[in-house]
Amino acid sequence: MSSQPVSGTHPITPTPRADCTSLPPRFPAYPLSRLGVVLALTVTFMFVEAVGGWISGSLALLADAGHMLTDAGALGLTLLSAWVGLRPASHSKTYGYQRWEILAALINGAALFGIAGWVVVEAIQRIQHPEPIRAGLFLVVAAGGLVVNLISLGILHGIRDGSLNTRGAYLHVLGDALGSVGALTAAGIIATTGWTLADPIVSIVLALLILIGAWRLVRESTDILLESVPGHVSVAEVHRRILAVSGVTGVHDLHVWGVTSDLVAMSGHAVVPDLGHHPEVLERIRSEMCQLGIGHVTIQLEVQHECEEPRPLASAAGTRAQHLGHRH
Repeated sequence: MSSQPVSGTHPITPTPRADCTSLPPRFPAYPLSRLGVVLALTVTFMFVEAVGGWISGSLALLADAGHMLTDAGALGLTLLSAWVGLRPASHSKTYGYQRWEILAALINGAALFGIAGWVVVEAIQRIQHPEPIRAGLFLVVAAGGLVVNLISLGILHGIRDGSLNTRGAYLHVLGDALGSVGALTAAGIIATTGWTLADPIVSIVLALLILIGAWRLVRESTDILLESVPGHVSVAEVHRRILAVSGVTGVHDLHVWGVTSDLVAMSGHAVVPDLGHHPEVLERIRSEMCQLGIGHVTIQLEVQHECEEPRPLASAAGTRAQHLGHRH
């Protein structure tokens, strides 16, 4: 190790910790009741659209019903992962179950890719072989779907930025709302002009919109699972701030990653030759990381870099590896 152990003791006076008030709570209180209401609305109208699409012959309604089926599963998974994520950490799962939300978000995104692909394939077949559509029923069901989806969006609007998982649920419902708008547009065109190709064409446009949201969701959840540096954090800035703390002469083995969409972690080694400055340096580093939105800080202080030659210490103290910033 680069820190040199010596005999004796060195009393440390506890330093008041900075209040990292800008960080979200470690275990966010998921609005399970709101998600439950949206799930019930989605399942109920999914059956209405499926029956209406089958009777009217509208691909847009059937596609939206299929999308709502995917959303019902996604919302159910969101509820499950939110409930599981509230469980406390254990000896075998020291971060708790928070990453269930990331797995659910990844599954949600993959499901959106699948349903969008199915809609495109079916729409191409409809363009090649047009089928008659009952525009009146199509119009009524599409309008009802739009109303239901707008209600669901209103319920989820205030929590859409709460976590990656709730944002995934919001994107699913937003996709449903766009689907209803497209279906309503297609129904209006068919009712006024009789041009049935509007149905599959609108379906393809909606599928492309769904793919955009799916790609964002899959990319962000994959980045967290790969422990990538969050987009709002700069490793160079983290390095600069630690090195700027008085008493720090070097920084190495620095890592920054996202544990969940709400929790960013950092670990690293800082060289602080003067043992007497260690308590103050620890608190200053934690405070600097709080300002960057990093809530879980693990920093090891060393009196010299591991590549340097050993040198005698002026103060008698043991080796210290400090672990800061837990938010259990």
